[in-house]
Amino acid sequence: MLTHTLGFPRIGKNRKLKRSIESYWKKDISPKELADIAGSLRREHWQMQSQNGIDLVPAGDFSFYDQILDLSCALGAIPPRFDSAENMSDLDRYFLMARGDSSLPDIAPMEMTKWFDTNYHYIVPEFYPGMQFKTKRHPLIDHIGEAKTAGFTPKAVLPGPVTFMALGKAAHDGFDKWELFDSMLEAYCGIVADAAENCEWIQIDEPLLVTSLAPEMKARYEQAFNAVRKHAGSAKILLACYFDGIAHNLDIVENLPVDFVHIDCVRAPEEAENIMSSLKNGAGISLGLIDGRNIWRADLDKVLAAAGKAVDKLGSDRIMIAPSCPLLHVPIDIADETALDCTIQSWLAFAVQKCRETGIIRDTLISKRDTGSELEAARAALWSRQSHPDLKNTDVRERMAALSEDMFFRSKPYSERKDSVAEKLELPLFPTTTIGSFPQTGELRRTRRQYRVGKLSRDVYESSMKEYIEDCIRRQEELGLDVLVHGEAERNDMVEYFGEQFDGFCFTEQGWVQSYGTRCVKPPIIYGDVSRPEAVSVDWIAYASSLTDKPVKGMLTGPVTILAWSFERNDQSRRDTCLQIALALRDEVMDLEKAGISVIQIDEPAFREIAPIKEDSRQDYYRWAAECFRLASAGVADSTQIHTHMCYCEFNEIVREIASLDADVISIEASRSNMELLDAFRQYEYPNEIGPGVYDIHSPRVPSSEEMVQLLEKAAGILPPERLWINPDCGLKTRTWDEVMPSLRNMIEAAHKLRAEYSTQQ
Repeated sequence: MLTHTLGFPRIGKNRKLKRSIESYWKKDISPKELADIAGSLRREHWQMQSQNGIDLVPAGDFSFYDQILDLSCALGAIPPRFDSAENMSDLDRYFLMARGDSSLPDIAPMEMTKWFDTNYHYIVPEFYPGMQFKTKRHPLIDHIGEAKTAGFTPKAVLPGPVTFMALGKAAHDGFDKWELFDSMLEAYCGIVADAAENCEWIQIDEPLLVTSLAPEMKARYEQAFNAVRKHAGSAKILLACYFDGIAHNLDIVENLPVDFVHIDCVRAPEEAENIMSSLKNGAGISLGLIDGRNIWRADLDKVLAAAGKAVDKLGSDRIMIAPSCPLLHVPIDIADETALDCTIQSWLAFAVQKCRETGIIRDTLISKRDTGSELEAARAALWSRQSHPDLKNTDVRERMAALSEDMFFRSKPYSERKDSVAEKLELPLFPTTTIGSFPQTGELRRTRRQYRVGKLSRDVYESSMKEYIEDCIRRQEELGLDVLVHGEAERNDMVEYFGEQFDGFCFTEQGWVQSYGTRCVKPPIIYGDVSRPEAVSVDWIAYASSLTDKPVKGMLTGPVTILAWSFERNDQSRRDTCLQIALALRDEVMDLEKAGISVIQIDEPAFREIAPIKEDSRQDYYRWAAECFRLASAGVADSTQIHTHMCYCEFNEIVREIASLDADVISIEASRSNMELLDAFRQYEYPNEIGPGVYDIHSPRVPSSEEMVQLLEKAAGILPPERLWINPDCGLKTRTWDEVMPSLRNMIEAAHKLRAEYSTQQ
């Protein structure tokens, strides 16, 4: 009975990979130095897994930016615009595709979007008519050799060919990307053949199989895996499906020529028995028994009972034990959290501990060693958490019970309150604003860090924050923005910051998780009932408002996003936790309004992200998610303008649900998709105001005003100009002032051009 992981966090302890890549971008280290650091991290991560009971370590899960981009490059699926970057190394072209380059402003990076229902972003493959695929050396081939040399048994890991093609986009309207499937598959099988020459196991990730599929996808899967089987030779093929169940696609899976099928027993615990009965030709099953998406210790007795049934039915040689999905989505090691409350720490399992839990299950089932003390520790932690008095707050629960229907709705619809807003704010046509944050400079981060560890007094800290806020206000006034923001100087992260001010949350020091590229976040942990002891942002935003005659937006993170981007408690429903967060935010919204703030933005970038993958479960989610947003926002006066922001999701799928939020203005990411996303708002006739992002903040390039004008004219051809705002795609915290100021100047120039053009048409 083998144990394995489907993937391991690649950022390294203390975000070593992030720091190394960013040093490379600054030319502080050479390509060889970066490669050496990456190699040492891989060996370190394989050692962590092996020492904690993992037999097969993954090779191919490591990436400098994104594993889907790695596969695009290995298949030669490189968009033509990147061919113009002459005399550029393969590595630099790879980063150019991912994030752009300020020295090549005319070459836009590839689109980025969320990976299924996670906060991880992948680089979307682009498919062109006549695209020529060719097998290039995939990095995993070298990683396999490294693992074997270091004494580990590797398992090659590749994104599946059908998932890869399905999640890519056709570069031109009317072009069917599936016309390229045969040629893509031929090149893909070349990578499989290379891996099979060096590795006994090949994991093919096909999370698409947990979604609802069109009938023609069955033939594509059969074609793909017959080809993979042919080129894999004697290597064993593990088909990995995760993030939900696959019972609805069992007619596809059961006929594929694979040796093992991995299923997510956390998201779909009821499926194992049916799938075991359907496996053919002696195929085995990999049981994903340990939660790869959350950080709570497993109930090992419950898990062992489920695993034992599988062993009784199939025998130990046809069973593998693993976490439910790649461990990319959790931090590395709870042992690094020396400052965390020891009781709460005993409840948690990060990637290293999840490997050990996997090993305990196998060892207990086959009695290789005495795991009694480890099982007893797991039972004690489970009991400690269940009985802890801090999990429940009587006041919060009484307030939840007293919720009334009128608390979920504004007093008037948008069509009746918009005139009150217009009269109060007096904004021009095509009003301009930003999404909220401004550059988080090294000095700013250092000041916050010194204050946190007690090296700065409260007075010095507040003075420094106010100095930065005033600088942000003056810069925005100089630029001529219409609705200003305070810049979020005091905030480390849009979710972590609010969690730090709320009861029911706890925090880690090294609990970093990759979001995209070198961007890492440190999700808070929701362990108990949520409430707001005192105002969080009011003083900072009121101070910013006192510095200018222009409106300043209050900036809040929405209840769904706080839920989604935290490690949530798993002992009550998501809806109940989200309603508790919404009530805490409602208090903050009302206090902002009392302080004279007339524009309040409640960001919900995760609104689409955590919708259930299964379509038949989505409507219930969207109903309560919208209720939570409205509970947070609906208590304000008609003249207070509520904004929200969303990014990197499929807006066309949820435009009606977005409308149900009843926000006066929604700002959305739209530049990387060339405003394609706005078609959905036209088809539905979205009733409120929209700010389509006019430039991509994830790239260091400075777009021209002409480029923004073209995007805005496209938007104005879809939506009424009087309901359009102008803003960047997202917040600006990851950029530098040298990039932000010229980009915003160009954005303001674009707004002036549009006003001159359209004001004559009004």
